[in-house]
Amino acid sequence: MKISAVIPAYNEEKTIGQTVRALSAVEEISEIIVVDDGSKDGTSEAARLAGASVLTLSENLGKGGALAKGIDVASGDVLCFVDADLGETASEFRRLINPVVNGETDMTVAAWAKSGRRAGFGLVKGLASWGIYLLAGYRPNSPLSGQRVLRREVWDHANHACSGFGVEVGLTVECLRAGLRISEIPVSMRHRETGRDLSGFLHRGKQFVQVTCTLCRMILHRKERL
Repeated sequence: MKISAVIPAYNEEKTIGQTVRALSAVEEISEIIVVDDGSKDGTSEAARLAGASVLTLSENLGKGGALAKGIDVASGDVLCFVDADLGETASEFRRLINPVVNGETDMTVAAWAKSGRRAGFGLVKGLASWGIYLLAGYRPNSPLSGQRVLRREVWDHANHACSGFGVEVGLTVECLRAGLRISEIPVSMRHRETGRDLSGFLHRGKQFVQVTCTLCRMILHRKERL
């Protein structure tokens, strides 16, 4: 069974190399594809130097769009979705891979440990959790976690609902709607967290809007099917 890791990356030259090298140590992963989502820095070069295959986009498509482009060229039956800023903790992906490969579940989601740092107020997470419960009757602990391993079938069911920062919500809802299984796996991964400064609030505001748009599209789609 071939396993492909897809990493959407935007201006991540400082962390992408370490993330790729950590994934390279996970022997189950067959290929690592970095999708440079219109970066203005040296993300592509750093990823290539670390040993990844790089797909460079001329314009920024957002997380969901970048993932879709990477999946189009990935050859794996199993897909790993990896954030570019995990650094050395990306090596924990083997914990997410095994349950999928062994047939225990169809998609694993990294359940993050609580951080001691004060970030946002939980509005985006609360919105995502509420939306998933409304549409699929499931209450996730980590609804926004981007670290996932899934059979390609899950993406095929869900890609129409996956755009921007709403990709995780779309994946979860459509996976459950298709009668497929999800497992949340505790991990000790770390990534760059946004704080309570202007850039942090702007980032979470963008997330909130895009998650809201994803949920609205899915609610309308559900009504059309009834």
